[in-house]
Amino acid sequence: MSQVLFHLAFPVADIAQAKSFYADGLGCDIGRENASSVIMNLYGHQIVAHLSKEPLTPQRGIYPRHFGLVFTDEADWEALLQRSQQKGLQFYQSPKHRFAGSPLEHRTFFLEDPFHNLLEFKFYANSAAIFGEAEFAQVGETA
Repeated sequence: MSQVLFHLAFPVADIAQAKSFYADGLGCDIGRENASSVIMNLYGHQIVAHLSKEPLTPQRGIYPRHFGLVFTDEADWEALLQRSQQKGLQFYQSPKHRFAGSPLEHRTFFLEDPFHNLLEFKFYANSAAIFGEAEFAQVGETA
């Protein structure tokens, strides 16, 4: 199979503010843009911020909606964590280990963009847990 890229469109209230968070903060490259949307490259994946006419309100917790990346190299996860801290991005959940000592062990942190979109960034100690380890029922934390 040829390379497949992930695409995600999400709501924002201000294009300039979105570019500040995603480009200046997270390091996304900016692609095409107009007055109501901007395409960005998030680690090789296409994300698109679209102006929303609907009110953007905070979620009550990380479920059911968030998006992000699973890093396959812990150093890359660490680098984004450090960048996020240095750029003063808003942490929704501080960095932590989940399921420590189990095959599902992973490091994670959540950011909140200025429009209440939640982003999770993970690194699994056991790469088989990314899609496998089906004998375990845990998926995230209790809501």
